[in-house]
Amino acid sequence: MKEEFLQFIWEHGLFNRADLKTVDGKPVEIISTGRQNTYSGPDFFTARIRIDETVWAGNIEIHQKSSHWYQHKHDADAAYDNVILHVVELHDQPVQVKNHELPTLEITYPSSILENFEQLLKSERWIACEEKLPEVDPFILRFWFSSLMIERLQSKTSDILNILQQNKNNWNETFYQLLSRNFGMKTNALPFELLAKSLPLNILSKHKNDLFQIEALLFGQSGLLNETLLGDDYFLSLRKEYSYLYQKYGLSGMESHIWKFMRLRPINFPTIRIAQLAMLIHHSSALFSRILETDNLDELRDLFDVSASEYWDTHYRFNKISEENRQKTLGETAFNNLVINTIVPLLFVYGDQHLNQAMKDRALQLLEKLAPESNQIIRKWNELGIDSRSAFETQALIQLKNSYCENKKCLHCQLGAKIITSDNHS
Repeated sequence: MKEEFLQFIWEHGLFNRADLKTVDGKPVEIISTGRQNTYSGPDFFTARIRIDETVWAGNIEIHQKSSHWYQHKHDADAAYDNVILHVVELHDQPVQVKNHELPTLEITYPSSILENFEQLLKSERWIACEEKLPEVDPFILRFWFSSLMIERLQSKTSDILNILQQNKNNWNETFYQLLSRNFGMKTNALPFELLAKSLPLNILSKHKNDLFQIEALLFGQSGLLNETLLGDDYFLSLRKEYSYLYQKYGLSGMESHIWKFMRLRPINFPTIRIAQLAMLIHHSSALFSRILETDNLDELRDLFDVSASEYWDTHYRFNKISEENRQKTLGETAFNNLVINTIVPLLFVYGDQHLNQAMKDRALQLLEKLAPESNQIIRKWNELGIDSRSAFETQALIQLKNSYCENKKCLHCQLGAKIITSDNHS
């Protein structure tokens, strides 16, 4: 952590620059600290420094002690042969590179910066900077939202590309599997994903005009037709139809026990979600292509304006009549989740793969048009005085909490950096 802190000091130029000299007394001028390297190899690339009368361009390596060069075995790694300056807090051992001694610079910095950083590390609050947050200009956070949002989408990219590769670059199949996963929300995401993978889109497409057959295929594959239920004609008819389709396509179904009903609102029961997915497949035509073509949120909403079939007006589970009678529509919250977790990431990756910046921009614009989410993380940000105006901002705040605050990555956070470099420490 101390080395990471010293990298932060170097990157932001927070070290004392007056009368800089190498450990052997040569004057040093820092023209450019360079660009931080987040991968293996030297800490900073493309730095420019003047030692005596000579200007050097190359890499910088930073350690707490110069002896760490050997502890980290850089002497055996050719990637470090082009280091032009070794920046340390304590010079305790000369370093030899290519038969010459590596120029070494000892740096100092204001003690208040380290104190501020250590205060954040010791904090046990929901976020480390909770007490200092009111002192930070909210514009700093809002200015950072775009980068956080891009980070969040990029973190989902590898998952989507893996699924795309498994599907031999079939975007429609990939969309169908990701969409199905999202129909399960968090609780039943995996069972829904397994369901979609067990029932390829090309089989469902052959029965697109017959809702009952689509339901039979989906419910049959889910394993939810394996129960012994007497007296429910709809259930028995589905099972009979599935028995025929199962033989026809040589299908292999799932076990019903992986579906979770406990602690779910009935409207989110997997039975209702499967029925809604069946209706969506029945009603939609070239759904992914249409999504690629539209940037209108209302048009998207129309595409997903579906209800479970009539049987489900009076049921949440098979053979159990509910007290109420109402259509089980795909509501606003469910639609927003589909946009945030399926449509936007997929549009972003599709645009990235096809070098289409306009499509990537459209993905972000969809989030800006969506209402802000309401969940535990966002409610806590609200309590801290950070309000959100759109799903774009709530997604950015979720990224900030999960990827920075949870891991105390204050040195890489724009809010953290502002607080660490502030003179107002206590």
